[in-house]
Amino acid sequence: MALPLAAAPTRAMALDFSDVSLSFALKDRLLPVLDGIDLSIAPGSFVALLGPSGCGKSTLLRLAAGLERPTRGEVLEDGQPIQGPDPRRILVFQDPTLFPWRSVWKNVAFGLEARGLLPAEKGRVDAALALVQLGGFADAHPHQLSGGMAQRVALARALVNDPELLLLDEPFGRLDSLTRLTMQTELLALWRKVGFTALMVTHDVEEALLLADRVIVLSDRPARIEAEVAVDKRHPRRRDDPELIAQRRFILEKLGFGAEV
Repeated sequence: MALPLAAAPTRAMALDFSDVSLSFALKDRLLPVLDGIDLSIAPGSFVALLGPSGCGKSTLLRLAAGLERPTRGEVLEDGQPIQGPDPRRILVFQDPTLFPWRSVWKNVAFGLEARGLLPAEKGRVDAALALVQLGGFADAHPHQLSGGMAQRVALARALVNDPELLLLDEPFGRLDSLTRLTMQTELLALWRKVGFTALMVTHDVEEALLLADRVIVLSDRPARIEAEVAVDKRHPRRRDDPELIAQRRFILEKLGFGAEV
């Protein structure tokens, strides 16, 4: 039986994209989405992906999750090719996609239940809810939750599987600004406490600089890596830090915005 989450930090995963290209087949043509992506992500690191809308950021996450296969190249976990989905690699979407008829506890337990592990590992559900500060809401249902609370449930549902790689597809994109700030802080605390590797898609340059230790800037479709920005500041970071402001300006210029932004 696995130890409670807080007592057993996750073993983080190394993730590598090696000359990865991908095209989707349409009716009468191929749509190139990714073009020659080379990217190595160290175990335990937090990497953010930025780029124009529709450039292929979410596709990179789907490749890492094993939900898509590259047209060319390889996606590797700890040096081995990714062949398909695995609970060690969990994708968290912008929409929490909770089951409305299930309680918070049962939503979080769903993955363990589907794998036949729930009878032996019920304690992991309680531990995951405690990690996201929802221990008192186990019996609540999704319609009784705020947007931020629902996203916490989605994070708990991911963390209960002890993922080595957490893939986040604009997880706070639908939240109001104040809730988003709170959730950014909580995600950062979870990453530092649990120890997973994090790869997050965001359209928010400031969010990327506040959370990640590397920011990858992608070009328009078919996506190539336009720039990489290392963020060496310790957490917590200040939005008015001159170095972060300069990095924000650099990233916006790479994304095609001028000095007026």
